[in-house]
Amino acid sequence: MGSGASKPEEPPKAQVWASETPVRFSEQLINSLQSSSESDSTRAKTLELHIQARVASELKKLQERASKDFEELTAKLSTEESAPPSAEKSAGDSLRQLGRDAVQKDVEGLRRKLEQRKKVQELDEGVEKAKSDVVRCLRENDRRPLDCYREVETFRREVRRLEGKWVEGIVR
Repeated sequence: MGSGASKPEEPPKAQVWASETPVRFSEQLINSLQSSSESDSTRAKTLELHIQARVASELKKLQERASKDFEELTAKLSTEESAPPSAEKSAGDSLRQLGRDAVQKDVEGLRRKLEQRKKVQELDEGVEKAKSDVVRCLRENDRRPLDCYREVETFRREVRRLEGKWVEGIVR
């Protein structure tokens, strides 16, 4: 196994396709192809130059259109700004103004409420004592933190009580 080649070493045979009908080109076509001084590269360069010229002309048209639109808009805006505001407002404008004022008042009211709630309140005395007991116990039982479960439970109860007060204050 493996001592011999799996395929015989023969040079590939050239395959020739023979058409039943002979292919004939006109003498004029053959002469025009042979006498043409254009090569593939010159044709490609000519095509590339043609494409670049078209792209440049389209880009120029787009730039002209954009500058024209820009000039029209600036002229329109300048005429709107220079026009004096009308003395009488439409009903929609007055309603819009009233709505804006109402929204401003609501926003200010909410801001005031938020500022009042931001104030930090002193912790309840029970919570403060429970917290210090937990800290003290954890320092004393450095290697055995599970011995502080009583202090932790007391702290949790105090915090739960304080949270309940806070929720009642918010709801009311």
